[in-house]
Amino acid sequence: MKKVFLLFLFLNFQFLSSQNKEDKISINFKNKPLVEVLHKIEKKSTYTFFYLKDWLRNTRVSGRYKNVLITEVLEEIFRKTVLNYHITSDKKIVLTRNSLIHDSLPKGFFKVPKTDVTKATIVKADIVDIKKQPTPITYLEKAAVHEEGVETIRIGKESKKSSRDSYQLSGHVKSASTGKPLPNLVISVLNKKTNTVTNTDGFYTIILVAGENLIAMKSLGVTAIRKKIIMYDNGTLNFKLEETSEVLEEVVIAASKINDVKSTVTGVTKIEVAKIKNIPLILGERDILKVATTLPGIKTAGEGSAGFNVRGGKEDQNLILLDHVVLYNPSHFLGIFSAINPFTTGDVTIYKGSVPAEFGGRLSSVFDIKTKEANTEKFSLEGSFGPVTSNLTIETPVVKNTSSVIVGLRGTYSDWILKALDNESLNKSKASFYDVILKYKHQVNKSNSVSAMAYYSKDAYSITSDSLFSYSNRLVSLKWDREINNKNKGSLIFANSEYQFNIDYDGISNVDFNLKYKVSETQVKLKMKHFFNEKHVFDYGVSTKLYVVNPGALVPKGQGSLISALEIPKEKALESALFLSDNFKINDKISLHTGFRYSLFLGLGATTQREYLSGVPKNESTLVNTTQYGDNEVYKAYGGPELRISARYLLSSTASLKLGYNNTYQYIHTLSNNTTLSPTDTWKLSDLNIKPQRSSQFSAGIFKNSEDTMYEVSLEGYFKTLDNMLDYKVGAELLLNTAIETEVLQGKGKTYGVEFLVRKAKGKLNGWLGYSYSKSLIQLDSKFNEERVNNGKYFPSNFDKPHDLSLVANYKLTKRYSLSANFLYQTGRPVTYPVGKYIFNGTEYVAYSNRNQFRIPDYYRLDIGVNIEGNHKVKKLAHSFWNVSIYNVLGRNNPYSVFFVTENKEIKAYKSTIFSVPVPTITYNIKF
Repeated sequence: MKKVFLLFLFLNFQFLSSQNKEDKISINFKNKPLVEVLHKIEKKSTYTFFYLKDWLRNTRVSGRYKNVLITEVLEEIFRKTVLNYHITSDKKIVLTRNSLIHDSLPKGFFKVPKTDVTKATIVKADIVDIKKQPTPITYLEKAAVHEEGVETIRIGKESKKSSRDSYQLSGHVKSASTGKPLPNLVISVLNKKTNTVTNTDGFYTIILVAGENLIAMKSLGVTAIRKKIIMYDNGTLNFKLEETSEVLEEVVIAASKINDVKSTVTGVTKIEVAKIKNIPLILGERDILKVATTLPGIKTAGEGSAGFNVRGGKEDQNLILLDHVVLYNPSHFLGIFSAINPFTTGDVTIYKGSVPAEFGGRLSSVFDIKTKEANTEKFSLEGSFGPVTSNLTIETPVVKNTSSVIVGLRGTYSDWILKALDNESLNKSKASFYDVILKYKHQVNKSNSVSAMAYYSKDAYSITSDSLFSYSNRLVSLKWDREINNKNKGSLIFANSEYQFNIDYDGISNVDFNLKYKVSETQVKLKMKHFFNEKHVFDYGVSTKLYVVNPGALVPKGQGSLISALEIPKEKALESALFLSDNFKINDKISLHTGFRYSLFLGLGATTQREYLSGVPKNESTLVNTTQYGDNEVYKAYGGPELRISARYLLSSTASLKLGYNNTYQYIHTLSNNTTLSPTDTWKLSDLNIKPQRSSQFSAGIFKNSEDTMYEVSLEGYFKTLDNMLDYKVGAELLLNTAIETEVLQGKGKTYGVEFLVRKAKGKLNGWLGYSYSKSLIQLDSKFNEERVNNGKYFPSNFDKPHDLSLVANYKLTKRYSLSANFLYQTGRPVTYPVGKYIFNGTEYVAYSNRNQFRIPDYYRLDIGVNIEGNHKVKKLAHSFWNVSIYNVLGRNNPYSVFFVTENKEIKAYKSTIFSVPVPTITYNIKF
């Protein structure tokens, strides 16, 4: 014991002596190899370095020093490496990788017998007094589980200043074969209760103890691995794992649903895109957004409707994002198909309850759709061919393992479907569409990556022989992702979206014209993530977007046209926001997600704003002033705070209770007096006379999974209030109206409901049953009759459909053959009926009921399908499968709308139907 103690004192004496006699040096070098710099230091000083050459390979440094201590130079050139150094008394500099050479022994190093209490106390005190230092990392490795054949990875380097007992490890996990992120992968520390799960981008973060940790990474469909990780400091570690041939789709669902139980937010739905190939198709087209409507809380106003109603909200209250860009019209083919290509889509997350603070500008929901990243290893091709549409997707590396591109092409090539619809007026009609999407991803280095996406879609249809309607979406986004360090990462996003429609009228009279409309927005967004510690993860950032709306231009067509040219002045506004949120883990059972967003809307000139007398209806007689505003001059500002709060309490490892609240502002509105969203609906910015819409939502839910993750059950309830809801006067003229505020009514709204979902995720029979009961009500009250509807009482909105039931099932007969079926039932939507006649001043008029007092017949539909896959050989040129499905197999004549026409002084009721007969489809899919 005395010899050890004397050796310890000798080492400390050497260290102190060397520090006192440290030399100074002057040296300059620029982008030189580190080994060359060390040789240069040796020539300019009396020091000698000892190291392994492999440690210095591919390391270059720069510096300029004049008469500075040798330790200052060493600290700087080794700062961005994992190298440490130790200077001996005889001027030898020993380099070590990751670890330090310690000059003192750790506390408790000496094992003293219990009987020698006095001596133990003296020795312990002496050690502490000589030099206080943190416990060496190598001394903490005792707790590790040792296994042969397990790779050892060292993270960071030991510091003399650090005394922490745990560090943070983060990184990405990707497929070794495709380069795509691996979500829902469990990373756990063996013999400890520490674990984490990768998110949808394959990113993970986990807290590990200082020293040695044995971690395991596993998920069905991925080859499990183990790694020995020695933590010296916070650090980053990325993995590429091999996928197995048994990628079971049921397991993907089970993994994500465990996440739903443990996550903090409420009202979140994720769609596994690969899974929807087993759902019966309409006209052979796999449709992501149509699948979304089979889930509780998401509805459409009717078959063929272009929009979605989420928890009782209007179609324009949904923020649909494709790679961070707003998609204004998400539909093709008169609402029959969605504008989202399923072959290029990687992840779909729908927020209908707790919306993250980074999103804003819509009241009801966010559809966050991400394009998948292309394969960086090899070329692949996937296509589908059906009776109406075809789809082709190509993935290819540009620079192997570094950059890749994915291109998706989709279009229709037949007008026969319109001729088959149960509507004689459509027999001579035609319609077509196409869309193309391209995404490029480049991994610049370990910490930086850039991606770019471009999307364009166009629809053209002619319902009558004299009119051609067309509309298009154009989207562009650029994104730079940077991992600043192991605690901070961020993204800088540029996005531009443009939506426009055109009506080309060419009739037999001299009233030919061309009508154009366009809305565009350009956004810049910076969002950051900070991993503060195991309990706090902060997301924060800023965003701003510029709206430019061209409300319409009417242009005479041909020299003989009697139409007068008209152009409505454009509108412009700036919407900005800052946001901050925190995922706060209070303990193992309770977690909070708190978010704050402040949005600011600035209406900009050049514009003319009309001012009216307050407290009376707006019309030409109450107009008191018109004010001109110059270019970019602010004429009106709106804004306010938005709170996003949710909490989760774990009832058990497989059950949780959640509560949530959020409020939002919406500054842009659609102008439509149609029952459902139409391609020719226009968008209007808030101004002096049209206030932004606002909403507040309370939600609560209970979530339960079975122990084996076979079943998932959830029950959620919500109550939402809305202010400044937009509605319109009877017979309102909305298109090409310079005084649109005289046709607008703004009132209150409230929606509430209960949503139930049970899902079977594994086994031969899998699928889900969803049911929701909900109400969506509007109140338009005023002391003036012309602005009061239903005597100022609440009445059902156009999309109020209380009962909504969906059953989606798939049964695997064999590994290659499966049967699938959908059944949907919905309450008929509200409608206003004529209830009588009356004569006033000798003229006969029709008396109508209260608005939306009656309902059209209930909707129900059954679809069935058969999926036939090719053989499952791993080594083959291509994999393929056939889908044979029948849409509306019962031939149910579901009315799309009910309308009334006066013929020979009699009022007759008619109904229009989109699909009134069974529609069979056969589609062939192939993937190389």
